[in-house]
Amino acid sequence: MAVAKCLRPGDARRQLGWRALVGALAATVACCLFTGEASAQFSPTGAPFVGIPAPRNVPTASGSMGKPDPTAQMIVRADELQYDNANHRIIAIGNVQIYYKGSTLEADRVVYDETTKGMRAMGNARFTEADGKVVHGQIIDLKDEFRDGFVDSLQLEGADKTRFAAPRAERSEGRYTTFQSGVYTACEPCKDNPLKPPRWQVRATRIIHDSTEKMIYFEDARLEFAGVPLFYWPYLSTPDPTVKRKTGWLEPKPSYSSQYGVGYSQSYFWALAPNYDFTLTPLLTSKQGLLLQGEWRHRLVNGSYSIRAAGIFQADPGAFTGRTGVDDPGNRSFRGTIDTTGQFALNNNWVWGWDGSIVTDKYVIQDYGLRTYFQLMDPFKSGGLETVTQIYLSGRGDRSYFDARAMYFYGLSASDVQKQLPIVAPVIDYRNKLAQPVFGGELSYKANLISLSRDQADFDPITQSAQTSGQCDQLTADPARKTRMDCILRGAPGMYSRASAEATWRRTFIDPYGEKWTPFATVRADVAALSIKDETGVSNFLPTGDSTVGRIMPAVGLEYRYPFISVQPWGTQTIEPIAQLIVRPNETQIGRLPNEDAQSLIFDDSNLFNINKFSGWDRIEGGTRLNAGIQYTAHFNQAGFFNAVFGQSYQLAGQNSFAVPDTVNTGLSSGLASDRSDYVARVAYSPDNVYTVISRFLFDHDTFEARRIEVEGRANFDRWQLTALYGSYDAQPEIGFLQRRQAVTGQLNFKFTQNWSTLASARYDLETHQINQHRLGLGYIDDCFAVSLNYITDYNYNGTTTTDNKVLLIINLRTIGGTSFSQGLNSTSGTTSSNGSGLF
Repeated sequence: MAVAKCLRPGDARRQLGWRALVGALAATVACCLFTGEASAQFSPTGAPFVGIPAPRNVPTASGSMGKPDPTAQMIVRADELQYDNANHRIIAIGNVQIYYKGSTLEADRVVYDETTKGMRAMGNARFTEADGKVVHGQIIDLKDEFRDGFVDSLQLEGADKTRFAAPRAERSEGRYTTFQSGVYTACEPCKDNPLKPPRWQVRATRIIHDSTEKMIYFEDARLEFAGVPLFYWPYLSTPDPTVKRKTGWLEPKPSYSSQYGVGYSQSYFWALAPNYDFTLTPLLTSKQGLLLQGEWRHRLVNGSYSIRAAGIFQADPGAFTGRTGVDDPGNRSFRGTIDTTGQFALNNNWVWGWDGSIVTDKYVIQDYGLRTYFQLMDPFKSGGLETVTQIYLSGRGDRSYFDARAMYFYGLSASDVQKQLPIVAPVIDYRNKLAQPVFGGELSYKANLISLSRDQADFDPITQSAQTSGQCDQLTADPARKTRMDCILRGAPGMYSRASAEATWRRTFIDPYGEKWTPFATVRADVAALSIKDETGVSNFLPTGDSTVGRIMPAVGLEYRYPFISVQPWGTQTIEPIAQLIVRPNETQIGRLPNEDAQSLIFDDSNLFNINKFSGWDRIEGGTRLNAGIQYTAHFNQAGFFNAVFGQSYQLAGQNSFAVPDTVNTGLSSGLASDRSDYVARVAYSPDNVYTVISRFLFDHDTFEARRIEVEGRANFDRWQLTALYGSYDAQPEIGFLQRRQAVTGQLNFKFTQNWSTLASARYDLETHQINQHRLGLGYIDDCFAVSLNYITDYNYNGTTTTDNKVLLIINLRTIGGTSFSQGLNSTSGTTSSNGSGLF
């Protein structure tokens, strides 16, 4: 009869049997008792399956086959130890805890059999690894030199909150774990009902996790939402959640377009090295054939670059002629694009890089969904649709900045004429502020150099008749039809080069009465070389042929501020009158220089006290001018913050630069063209952190009629946010805006619950009495799942001037991946895009 000897923990150190137990347990844990990295293989009797690796012996880093580390230390705790000499078993009973190399094994009972070299942990068995992964099971059984084994009623919790569960799991060769009838999810269990199915889970006949290759394989898999099966795959594989980059197939992407028909693409990703990879994406279409797209990415020590190319020999080029006729850019055999981008650091302060794009035609990117429009094709956020090929060098110091780049623009919208877009080579900007005072004040200086060329003049109509008749188009050969009365010259044909430099000094004094006096002085010099083509009508705006132009603009001035501060029981208020006097000569060479970078001018409170109100270098403000205004600020103890600004600008002497037209009439409709400018105002009030109202106005200097009104209100509550903007803008025919523009936009975000939210936004044109842009969205997001459905109406850039209606569906499963589907409703076209790696 077998005799069992009971040993108390305090006596364990004196027994050879306990030493054997410690050694056995050390060997067991050291041999990767459930490493926790989802790894899998077939059971010895399982049938082979295509794509799943066969079991093979993989030596450890030391070359052994999973032998324990003899130097490893272990701590064992238990209520009671039993040593069965007859059966060669050692038994730990009651609250068993084994600590080894940061890992913990817990169970009600642990039995080690010296004969079979097997160990079994029974009753609420729990193994916690050093990286945070947790394995639960009623029985954990290990054998075969403690590397292989199985677990009954398994639950495995990863450090990234992923979970495997199965009634039985087997482990072999220290790397494979097979979950029989298993499930996988990244969702937390329901706190109120842990047995309730998670939001989503993948259930399979067998789940195999290979911790060495870091892959998860599913057999007879189905994706369930709230326990309801929705999708089925006979075979499925995905990298485990710890993998960021893994060679293999990515999710499939179905798509549809009226031009190319039904499309199917699936990318293959090669993780060739830790710092470079390649992705091949074939798109098979029912009407146009096969489009191939490849992307190479390479990260180096000091930067990274990527190259992407796509191309297709269209089977039916004529399918695109229904859009704009036989001359449609898509009506060609081969279509494609090449893109590249990169940036590298020269040191801590300097970087250089490039963006490059070559396309066969302006619509290929939109037609085949090759890129996300405004993220990659509009780097300057101008709201247009274009590609920019550029190379640049940028540097930044503590008080200085340098940027040099050359740029080529390629227009992708229907209204773009390529010959009218400029080639900029180069444009250089430099700014610096001296750290040391000069005459007690601050001295700063900046410079700009630009050289650009354009093949064809770009005219825009500024009268209704010119717009209707098209007399400013290039087809017009009569120069008398392209005059300043009907047209403006947006871009001059030929070559234009300019170098500019400016230095500014200023110093602030505060007298005993609290008045702030700031004298300042600036000097600006420009020199330009022009070679303007004598195209039809250009001579009505600029001298044609070769010419050289120079100008110098010195200025001195004084700014005065006197803040009156009053402290009251209800809060504080400040009244601050501001006056700025600038003395300088007249602006010269107006009409001899093209205006390329100063075409935008919005006169408001933000530039009322600017020395030069023009936005770029091609124009500079001249004449003696007085800018005056008053600012009121109040801080209320119980009622928030209030601020108001009101001011006007006066031309005291010399020529008013804003009243003299240039090639684009900048300034004529700005409110600055008269000796007394229009009034500008701003009013802002925020009673608390919930409500904010900001308004800006431009009032006519004679009638006080509002020429520009902007009122924006915001409300931010716990569960919803509201933003509303009203804008009213007077007609500005001198610069091409022939009608008054007036619209209201609003956006509402409402959070129903912690997970559900909705969004609604719209823009209502008060002149045409219609909604020309809107978006409706419904979304759900939690710890493991996100889905949103949006209906969007916006401007269509692809060959028409109508609005474009789309439905956009986005689904994302944490650790698995996501996908999106966009369906155009007016063109009956749709595309899909996705990110991440995973099931789809």
